[in-house]
Amino acid sequence: MTAKFKDLALDANDHQALADWWCAALGYVRRDSLTGDSRPEDWPVPIVDPAGEGPLIWLNPVPEAKSVKNRMHLDVFGETSELLALGATLIRERGGDVDWDQLADPEGNEFCVFAPR
Repeated sequence: MTAKFKDLALDANDHQALADWWCAALGYVRRDSLTGDSRPEDWPVPIVDPAGEGPLIWLNPVPEAKSVKNRMHLDVFGETSELLALGATLIRERGGDVDWDQLADPEGNEFCVFAPR
C-alpha cells in the first residue's frame, strides 16, 4: 500500500461560514467543540460526524474564488429539497440514467445527492 485515506479538504473563501453550512447539511459539528481546542479564525476548520461514522473534513481558507468544475466531489445521501433550503444550488436534476441530483454548496463546490437510505 502506497497511501491510506486520512481526511477530506474543501477550499473556501469564507471557511468559517462554509464550515457552519456543511455542519448543518451533514449533521456534523466543529471538532474543536468536542475537544475543547481553540484555533485562530484564519486557520482551517475541522468538522466531524459526532457519531464517529463519517470522515473528518477540513475547511481551508483560500483567497481565490472557485472558477472551474471540481475534479473531486462529495457524494451524500439526503433530501435535495432540504439542502436547497439551506442554501445549496441545483446544478442538474436526477432523471433518465442519472440517479442523483448534482448540487453546489454556497461557494460553488459541487456534490451529488442520492436518495436517503
